[in-house]
Amino acid sequence: MQKIVILDCGSQVTRLIGRRLRELNVFCEIVPFSSVPAPEPDIKGVIISGSPCSVRDDNAPRMALEGLLGKVPVLGICYGAQYLAWSLGGSVERSATREYGRAFLRTVAPSPLLEGVSAETQVWMSHGDVISQIPDGAITIASTEDVRNAAYQIPGLNAYAVQFHPEVYHTPEGGTILRNFAYGICGCTGDWTPDSFVDSTVASLRQTIGDDKVILGLSGGVDSTVAAVLLDRAIGSQLTCIFVDNGLLRKNEFRDVLESYRHMGLNVIGVDAGRDFLDALKGVTDPEAKRKAIGRVFVETFEKYARSVGGARWLAQGTIYPDVIESAGVGGAAAKIKSHHNVGGLPETLGLKIVEPLRMLFKDEVRRVGRALGISENLINRHPFPGPSLAIRIIGEVSEDKLAILREADDIFIRSLREYDCSGMNLQSAAEPGIPARTLYDAIWQAGVVLLPIRSIGVMGDERTYEHPVALRAVVSTDGMTADWFPLPYDFMAAVSNRIINNVRGVNRVLYDISSKPPATIEWE
Repeated sequence: MQKIVILDCGSQVTRLIGRRLRELNVFCEIVPFSSVPAPEPDIKGVIISGSPCSVRDDNAPRMALEGLLGKVPVLGICYGAQYLAWSLGGSVERSATREYGRAFLRTVAPSPLLEGVSAETQVWMSHGDVISQIPDGAITIASTEDVRNAAYQIPGLNAYAVQFHPEVYHTPEGGTILRNFAYGICGCTGDWTPDSFVDSTVASLRQTIGDDKVILGLSGGVDSTVAAVLLDRAIGSQLTCIFVDNGLLRKNEFRDVLESYRHMGLNVIGVDAGRDFLDALKGVTDPEAKRKAIGRVFVETFEKYARSVGGARWLAQGTIYPDVIESAGVGGAAAKIKSHHNVGGLPETLGLKIVEPLRMLFKDEVRRVGRALGISENLINRHPFPGPSLAIRIIGEVSEDKLAILREADDIFIRSLREYDCSGMNLQSAAEPGIPARTLYDAIWQAGVVLLPIRSIGVMGDERTYEHPVALRAVVSTDGMTADWFPLPYDFMAAVSNRIINNVRGVNRVLYDISSKPPATIEWE
């Protein structure tokens, strides 16, 4: 399969390079900067990302590019551009005028990288160093007012470099630049589609798993559902799915989702392990400790049921790319945001090998693959739900009383979103871009309620109350890596607040979270 490899040097927007290439139907893989690949037919090009480091730092990312240059097209972005220049005999110095934010790029020499790009165009800069001298044989192709070598190419090595970030939204013609590199320079054909992913993944799963048995944890979410259907298509009856009630699910979720899976013909075992999870969470207040406790019991439960399956050698999981990136960074270069019980850390005592067919996909790509597999839209369009479930929507210690309050409030919120007709509001579906949203639920990417660890004074009738506030959370996103809060209509918020306070004993105040990601995360813990 054709692919472009992205060497991650630690930039927080490295993943956006991958997003832009995927939007071009070009498969890409983000690997640590230390994992420079050897040239091979499937690798059509290599991109070197930005970095918070200076090439002059002792601990700056260093890459052995000798085996690639001249054999595979290479594009350096920001730090990548500086590193190419520095490693090939050019000069990189501290800039007298640092560039952060918008700048205007002016083309000064023709280049296939800038084909179709306006002679002067806005770009986004973020650097404190400047390339004062490009390597011998290189040609400056674009400049800004403050940076002469804002883009250059080395024809003899088929290498290109840009000091700015073409992957970000604030470089309007950045997509054209990446398209030029992927299609015109690397020769990619743009044939990485959901159907091609299904075909190649099913074939790969058959080859990897052979005649072995596999168990998979279903959660009711789109990720595990798509993973299950992919595996079912690849190995059929060798797959046993286990849907665990961890005692932390939404109202009636275990019953409803289990029934939907059985209608799909999947071999599913339903497990009531709620008591085990709640016991493990008793007295635990730290968010990371909660996630790890849930992950430990999850693994222990699978270890138990793996024996009941008999001969299972693989544990399948619905891990997706944002889980991988946020859990450890790619190659440890990016900052860790949170741990995730689906990503690494599984004890060796489990005795099962791991298979993650969706590990390289973003959420929107998972949905497109699900449609290619013919999965029901009701499942495909379900909002994402965190692996640790409601435990991380209860700030502080989890208890059955708090879960009961949160379930009722959450049920009212989600049902209200599904019932609110927004067909006249000109909103698009969050799960199906370009398709009009019929309800607020369709227009929102993820929603839920958070139970706060404080109590507030209220008045109900002639009595004072001292009960919990809850926070509503609703965001729009494409891949979960960034998200913006959704502007819920005032009449909707008023109605939901009244319904929750009037019907959920233990709640007397409703708030709305209007924080975006970043700086906040989608979940509170």
